[in-house]
Amino acid sequence: MSNSFRLDLTRRPRRMRRTDALRGLANETSVLPKHLIQPVFVIDGDGAAEPIASMPGIERLTISLLIEECRELLKLGISAVALFPKLDANCKSDDGREATNPGTLVLRAIRAMKSEIPEMAVITDLALDPYTTHGHDGLLDLSTGDLANDATVEVLAEMAVLAAEAGVDLVAPSDMMDGRVGAIRAELDASGYELTGIMAYSAKFASAFYGPFRDAVGSSTSAGTKSLDKRTYQLNPANRREALMEIALDEEEGADILMVKPAGPYLDIIREVREETELPLAAYQVSGEYAQIMAAAQNGWLDLEKCRDESLLAIRRAGADMILTYFAKEYAKSLVE
Repeated sequence: MSNSFRLDLTRRPRRMRRTDALRGLANETSVLPKHLIQPVFVIDGDGAAEPIASMPGIERLTISLLIEECRELLKLGISAVALFPKLDANCKSDDGREATNPGTLVLRAIRAMKSEIPEMAVITDLALDPYTTHGHDGLLDLSTGDLANDATVEVLAEMAVLAAEAGVDLVAPSDMMDGRVGAIRAELDASGYELTGIMAYSAKFASAFYGPFRDAVGSSTSAGTKSLDKRTYQLNPANRREALMEIALDEEEGADILMVKPAGPYLDIIREVREETELPLAAYQVSGEYAQIMAAAQNGWLDLEKCRDESLLAIRRAGADMILTYFAKEYAKSLVE
């Protein structure tokens, strides 16, 4: 090929890709520790952390270890955690009554965190799957075998008030019951907790990517299967318009933050939601997304850091203001190493 050949181009986009400095100037999207929320699993007792086999690098922590972990996260610039309890089997029941015990594990964890590290924003999940023997997110209607929507919402609202009393910053209903955001908002306000926010799992799909999480909280063993069918309340992965309808309903009912879950397989939904609402938007990079990247990296098939970083960047680029991700701590550490 002749070195004298030249295209007659006015615009050459590669000019701004030529050096690190120029690429930095043109960078459109960033992922910073302040954008990340670390999900954490809490267990009772004062023993050692428990590894989670299906989520390499993630452990269940006692309350004292949780406090230590949160101090480390704050030093890295991560200022929010989402709490998920893993209960002993003897605390579970068909009706999940332990969820409304004022002394239950997650409420003790919130109180301890707010006492020791009040600057950490604490988010707590509202759903019954960690508390039920059947592993569903709500109360079962024995006559139909399906969840009892309104009875479940009543319990969720009670859980929200208990969490607010303990000092939680945000309650996060993940159950996908109809009307629960409005009922929770009304109950919080009536109880004097107008400033307690709601991070709504608004577009939560009936995804195959939740398996490792169910291991982590013990709901897969409660149900006897990792493929527990939740399609009567979680969204059909095929449905885009239905997701937007759920988003609109949660916004109308008073949600402070909307969420799409999972994140990676639903980037199109994140983008559409971002264009439909002015509310802050969260996306949850779920356990299966984390596990598949970790497993491929452990086999030498992918570069862990590059794939991790790219996956987070894609979620932010799609429009998420914040990301719940099990990569949060390690990503933040990589920025200071």
